[in-house]
Amino acid sequence: MILLAPMEGLLDHRLRDALTRLGGIDRCVSEFIRVTDQVLPERVFTRVVPELRRGGRTPAGVPVRPQLLGSDAACMADNAAVLAGLNPPGIDLNFGCPARVVNRHRGGAVLLDDPGQVHAIVAAVRRAVPVALPVSAKMRLGYRDDSRMLECAAAIAEAGAAELVVHARTQQQGYRPPAHWDRIAAIRESVPIPVVANGEIWSIGDARRCRAASGCEHLMLGRGMVADPGLALAIARPDGEAMDWDDVLPLLLGYWRAVAAQVAPRHRCGRVKQWLNLLRRRFAQAQAAYDRVRAVNDGPTFERLLLGAGGPTPGATKSCVSLAMSSSAPAPA
Repeated sequence: MILLAPMEGLLDHRLRDALTRLGGIDRCVSEFIRVTDQVLPERVFTRVVPELRRGGRTPAGVPVRPQLLGSDAACMADNAAVLAGLNPPGIDLNFGCPARVVNRHRGGAVLLDDPGQVHAIVAAVRRAVPVALPVSAKMRLGYRDDSRMLECAAAIAEAGAAELVVHARTQQQGYRPPAHWDRIAAIRESVPIPVVANGEIWSIGDARRCRAASGCEHLMLGRGMVADPGLALAIARPDGEAMDWDDVLPLLLGYWRAVAAQVAPRHRCGRVKQWLNLLRRRFAQAQAAYDRVRAVNDGPTFERLLLGAGGPTPGATKSCVSLAMSSSAPAPA
């Protein structure tokens, strides 16, 4: 099983749509939905996860599990109950976000210093939703260090989570290489639930090394999948044909058109530049496209220059338009 990771500020429902069209992804986790001290209205959940309006799946049919982030167990449970009423494929809980602004407000990875509270949150959410609805969690190895990682993993499992994703770095380590996949092995051996390995998987070779070091068959891909949209399929079918730029450009253009239709003008070009910035790790043509549009923030000029970086094949334009039109109804974001 290969999961698509949440990436706040980049991997939204539009990019999930694009990436899951290619195959190889078995399930997605949404960007986090921040829970503080109130019960959120349903429109907040469907704004972050519009897939909830179509059975909790992307247009390609891949299930999307909404993710909640917060530190108040009772409030998390109340919000999970509302979310459960929207019939998601499951609910995920965030104990891994390394962002300082989130951690300062007792969200994400900072909670790994308090296994008791981690247990309370998972247990409260588990009690608040139907038994048949899976509850999963994502954690890092720890906050400042990994000294409490086994306690936290045990707390999550004992509280009733059905699955645990582990990002193989602490909050302090951020996204700096390497990812410590061998530490995931200790967690996997200590809990009775499935463990999914995450962190620094950029290639088929990385996936193989991660599986060997962690002992985990299941993987979660984040930046590696955004940089190489064919990565999940390549891992699942290593003997298949590698994806090239002509396969990616129609998706990129379709993503741009979906963003242009739905996102506030000041943010539109930036979203696509973020994706291009990662794509240039894998594709030389993405570097050329990035150089063309880097200083551009005018929509029509942006699209013209994006196409000028190679241009789609004749059949690609139709695919791009189809991708844009299949996205959810316009809503500024």
